[in-house]
Amino acid sequence: MHATLPLMEVSDFPAIRRRRLDTLQVNLGYKCNQSCLHCHVNAGPTRTEAMSRETVFEVIAFLKAAGITTLDLTGGAPELNPHFRLLVKAARDIGVRVMDRCNLTILHEPGQEDLADFLREHAVDIVASLPCYLEENVDKQRGKGVFDGSVRALKLLNDKGYGKAGSTLKLSLVYNPQGPVLPPAQGPLENDYRKHLQTHFGIEFTELYVLTNMPIQRFGSTLISRGQFAHYMDVLKNSYQPANLESVMCRSLLSVDYKGYVYDCDFNQMLGLPLAWKNKPRTHLRELMGADITNNPIVVKDHCYGCTAGQGSSCGGALAA
Repeated sequence: MHATLPLMEVSDFPAIRRRRLDTLQVNLGYKCNQSCLHCHVNAGPTRTEAMSRETVFEVIAFLKAAGITTLDLTGGAPELNPHFRLLVKAARDIGVRVMDRCNLTILHEPGQEDLADFLREHAVDIVASLPCYLEENVDKQRGKGVFDGSVRALKLLNDKGYGKAGSTLKLSLVYNPQGPVLPPAQGPLENDYRKHLQTHFGIEFTELYVLTNMPIQRFGSTLISRGQFAHYMDVLKNSYQPANLESVMCRSLLSVDYKGYVYDCDFNQMLGLPLAWKNKPRTHLRELMGADITNNPIVVKDHCYGCTAGQGSSCGGALAA
């Protein structure tokens, strides 16, 4: 049974529309050096999908034409795409803020020895996955040895100036719950992270993002296999907060897959729910050059409750923090 099927049914999630576009979130491919249980992309070492050089140049052209202020790079491990650095350099050259969704252990992979220096040189904001500050929990969720590798990477980034008090080099950490539960309040958990990581490892960071696990792909499949899918959806729906609708990321973000097709968000991309545009079955980024998608209806399904439950959740952490 496929994890996405229950989410394809008619949803009672409220209708919402887009605001002005300011962020382009680009998935550079599904290849990753890790295979995490909570991964909504189902990324891993054996995946081969990757954005081509031609599509990367189309992304660059769109950044310029649309006046995008933030480029959010994700994957897989986005750094494994051979054109990652080309895209970063081009975006920074035109003044676009770049965020790298980094899994930390990628810094230790062969061929990535100078990655930390490259990110620092181009003042790339790092959003780093660290789903817990305890070794046992991280290794259980992400694989044996991942916590140790992550700590070593965080120390390296601190040495480069990332996450230090007063530094403009941002190092944000990302927390995900261990199972089908809502994350705790972002503020107190951030304090716990700071205290533990500083006390035990001397690590500093800029901020903590608390994300809700989305019931799709690998995590959704796990829920179904354990008979927890319906329960988790009930948790999300029963925790719905209408106020979070004002701040959900899909209002100002456009998601691009590795082939260049566009979606309202990364989760819709993984579910194969393309941007609703001129009655087309799907739309390529190049078809939106010069277009204004403000007020365009956003495609919603039941998984959208994951972004509006409790304190809310987006790629930038809790909405109500």
